[in-house]
Amino acid sequence: MPGFLTPEQVARFNARIEELFAEEGDQSGGEFKNEPGASRLANVVNKGEIFVQVIQMPKVLECVEAVLGPDFKLSSLNVRSANPHNGTAQPLHVDSGELPDIHGNSVCNSVWMLDDFTEFNGALRVVPGSHRWGRKPEPGEKPAGEMLVTGKAGTVVVMNAHMWHGGSENFTDHQRRAMHVYYTRGDKPQQQYQKRLLSAEVQAGMSPLGRKILALDDVRNDELSATGSGASGFMK
Repeated sequence: MPGFLTPEQVARFNARIEELFAEEGDQSGGEFKNEPGASRLANVVNKGEIFVQVIQMPKVLECVEAVLGPDFKLSSLNVRSANPHNGTAQPLHVDSGELPDIHGNSVCNSVWMLDDFTEFNGALRVVPGSHRWGRKPEPGEKPAGEMLVTGKAGTVVVMNAHMWHGGSENFTDHQRRAMHVYYTRGDKPQQQYQKRLLSAEVQAGMSPLGRKILALDDVRNDELSATGSGASGFMK
């Protein structure tokens, strides 16, 4: 969806993200993971009203429902910035290590471009059709048909996250920033258990739609967290 965010909105997101990188320093992304060659932020719903708005955009939710069906929730909201001259591409992966099951698709990701994605600066790489292969990529595997997803800042890409994908290498002098607003089917665990991570203040101010998307009142979600069935695997 080209132009989903205006240049002014992109600038506001980037300004807040740079504030968070400065505030969190070496601890940034610690709620989820650190990654060589990239800077990360995690649990971002908890870090500003502009991020609360992001998880409940109707047009994006329509796309997610097309992949997952009507029963879905936010799995996580992270930021990933491919560092300048990072010297590495992110491995191809499927999100949370999930494959489709008897109920269909279980993971859907949206990539919000906050810088232009070009063939030189770490754009998203995907293998179209691989979500139907019923397997995960082997380490170092180089399948035929891989392509780059490029676009202008403000573009949002929604994808079936069973498709093999990863970030490419950044050859430029500048960072390449994106938000990853990641959803999962209702019967699957969240990558980041929102009810535990979000402050009481943020939870109290959430709209009914936001509470539903975050599964704050979903007993199933609490049971999944209590059994330790947290999602795992490499995801953007």
